[in-house]
Amino acid sequence: MALLDRIRTPADLKGLSLDELVALSDEIRQYIIEVVSVRGGHLASSLGAVEIALALHYVFDSPRDKILWDVGHQSYAHKILTGRREAFKSLRTRGGLSGFPNTAESEHDAFGVGHASTSISAALGIAVSRDLLGGDQYVISVVGDGAISGGLSFEGINQAGHLKKNRFIIILNDNEMSISRNVGALARYLTRITTKRVYLRFEADVWELLGKVPRYGLKARKVVRRMKESIKNLLVPTILFEELGFRYFGPFDGHDLAQLVSAFSQIRDVPGPVIVHVMTKKGKGYSFAEENAEKFHGIGSFYKATGDSKSNGTRATYSEVFGAALVELAGRDTSVVAVTAAMKEGTGLAPFARAFPERFFDVGIAEQHAVTFAAGLARSGLKPFVAIYSTFLQRGFDQIIHDVALQRLGVRFVLDRAGLVGEDGPTHHGSFDLSYLRLVPGMVVMAPRDDEELRRMMLTALDYGAGPIAMRFPRGDAAVGSPDPRRIAVPIGKGEVLRRGVDATLVGVGSMVGTALAASEILCRSGISASVIDAKFVKPLDSDLLASFGGEGSPIVFALEENSRCGGFGDAVLELFSDRAPGTRVVTIGLPDHFVPHGKRDELLDEIGISAQAVAAEVARIAHSRGKSDHGGSR
Repeated sequence: MALLDRIRTPADLKGLSLDELVALSDEIRQYIIEVVSVRGGHLASSLGAVEIALALHYVFDSPRDKILWDVGHQSYAHKILTGRREAFKSLRTRGGLSGFPNTAESEHDAFGVGHASTSISAALGIAVSRDLLGGDQYVISVVGDGAISGGLSFEGINQAGHLKKNRFIIILNDNEMSISRNVGALARYLTRITTKRVYLRFEADVWELLGKVPRYGLKARKVVRRMKESIKNLLVPTILFEELGFRYFGPFDGHDLAQLVSAFSQIRDVPGPVIVHVMTKKGKGYSFAEENAEKFHGIGSFYKATGDSKSNGTRATYSEVFGAALVELAGRDTSVVAVTAAMKEGTGLAPFARAFPERFFDVGIAEQHAVTFAAGLARSGLKPFVAIYSTFLQRGFDQIIHDVALQRLGVRFVLDRAGLVGEDGPTHHGSFDLSYLRLVPGMVVMAPRDDEELRRMMLTALDYGAGPIAMRFPRGDAAVGSPDPRRIAVPIGKGEVLRRGVDATLVGVGSMVGTALAASEILCRSGISASVIDAKFVKPLDSDLLASFGGEGSPIVFALEENSRCGGFGDAVLELFSDRAPGTRVVTIGLPDHFVPHGKRDELLDEIGISAQAVAAEVARIAHSRGKSDHGGSR
C-alpha cells in the first residue's frame, strides 16, 4: 500500500494526481476489507463511499471545512484519511476506534453520529454559527439516500432552503439502499431522476455548443436558461430540491474520481445551499458485498476469500425466533400486521415480508411515523407488531405517549437489541427502554428470559387489547428454554420463582434472569443460598409475589436489569417494596448513569459489574457485611 502509507492527514492528498487518487481508492478498499474481515463492522456502506471521501478531502480543507457523515456507516475511508490509518486496526474494540464519527476521537469528526438523518440539521446549526461568528468555511453533509428519507432530514432541508446559507453543501449518496433496499416515494423519485440522463446530456451539450457561438453565445444562453426550466420540468419530474430552495447538481458517478473532483471544485463558488446527487454502488470493490449488500451492511468477522462468516453460531437469534413466531401468529390471525423502520432483516421480519407481503410495512428510517402509522392501524381494528431496535424507538417517544397510549390503542412494540449491543457502542446500546416505557401510563412492559418464553409472550401480546404492550430482548443467540407443548400466553403481571434460597433474593428480568441463575450457582459454591425470580414483567410487577420475599429481617433483594438503573426495573422494585414492605433492603444492579463505550458485550458486562461473576461477587460482599448496616441502598 505504497500510496496509503504516505497519507497521514488530508493535506497529503493535495499533491496527488487523479491517477494516483484512483490507485489510492483501491488501496483504501483493500485495507477496509482487511480490517473489517477481522474486526467486523459496516462494510458495504463504507466501500461505496471511498471516492466521495477522497474527493471531499482533496477539494476541501478538513478540519477547517466541516464534513458531517450521515450516518457513520459511510465513514471508514474518512477515518483512514484523517490520521487514523494505524488506529483503524483497532476498529470497534474496547479502547479502540469507534465504528462511527466521534468528536472525542478526531478534530476531523465535525459531529458525532449513530442514528440516521441528523447531519443536515446539525450542519445547518454549524453554518449559522459560522456566519454569526464571522467565519467562511464550508459545511458539508454527506447523507445516505436512506437517511434523507427520515423526517428530521426534511425538517433540516426545509429550514436550510429558507435561510439560504452560502457554502452549505449536501452530498446525497444514492445507492438505493439504507440497510434493506429503500422504500417509499422519495426512493422512487430519486430513481426517476437517475433515469433522465438523456436530459442531463442534452443540457450539457446545448450549453457547451452555445458557449462556442462567438457573437450570440451569452444572449442565447439567457434565452436557453428560460427554456431549460421548461425542458427540465418536462423531462425530470418535480424538481423537489430546487423548489425547496437548493441548487441541484447531478446525478454524478460516485466512483468516477475525476468527475467528483471536478463537480466538488465547481460547486465551491455556487451561491446558496447546494445538493449534489451522487450515484454509488454499496459494497463497491468486494464482489460478495456488491451481491449481498444487506448481509455486509453490518457484519462480524468473515473470511475474505469466500465472504463466509467466521461465527460458528448454530442457535437461532432472538430476532429469528420472533420473526418465526410472528409468521405463525399471522397464519392464524389475518388481523396481524408488521411494521418496521428500515430494519426488515435486522428485526427478523424478512420471512414475514415474504409470507404476507400485503401485511408487511417498511416505512423507511422514520420511527416517529412508524409509531403513529401503527396507531392508525390499531385504531381501525388491526393488530400491529412494530419491530424497531430499542435505541431507535427512542425517536418515537412522543408518538408512543400522545398517539398510542393516550388513546389506549393496541400497538404491540417489539424492541430488538435491548441492552448492550457490543461493538456498535453507545449510539446503539438499548440502555433506556425499560425506563422510558415504564413511565408511560397504561403501557405493559415484558421481557423473555429465553426463546420459549418469547413465543409465549407473543401470544400475550396478540391477545392483549387494552392498550399498548411492549416486549424487549437482546441482540444475539436466544437462550434455549424447555419446550412447552401447551404453549399458553404468559399471564399479564405474573412472575415465576425459579429457585428458593435463604440468604438473598435475585430478581431478574429478561437477559438478566440467566445471569441471576448463573450467579446463584456461583454463590452456592461459596455457601450462599439465593432465591431467583423471573419477574417477566417490568410493568405491571407481580406485587404479591415480590412482596412475599420482603419484610423486616428478610433476605436482601437484588434487582437485576440490562438497562439504565435510572427509572428502570430496579427503581420499580424499590417503589414496590417501599409501599408494600418498607423494611426490605433492596440493591439495584444495572447499567451505570453514563454512556457505556463500545467493545465486546461480555467484557462490557463484566466491566460495569453485571456479569454473573460480578453479580455473585457483589451479592457475596453485601451479604457478608449485612450485619454492619440494615439501610437500603443501590449501586
